[in-house]
Amino acid sequence: MKSITATEAKNNFGDLLMNVQSAPIAITRNGKEQGVLVSAKEYLRLKQHALQTAISDGLSSGDAGTLDIDSIKLLARARSGKQS
Repeated sequence: MKSITATEAKNNFGDLLMNVQSAPIAITRNGKEQGVLVSAKEYLRLKQHALQTAISDGLSSGDAGTLDIDSIKLLARARSGKQS
């Protein structure tokens, strides 16, 4: 994957947008990869793939049982370490 510095990305943003239509480009800062810019088409493809995978995993995991909003909130609080 091609990579450019954050400064190069900032100074050549229009060209960068055109180039990511054909391939993702990594953005680096201080020599470390900080992000990857992809086309809108590729982003939507990745997002759809993740959703399809999550649905497939959920369907194959079995019966989740009965869910109610209070149970979900309690579980979320317990995972975040917050008290009710």
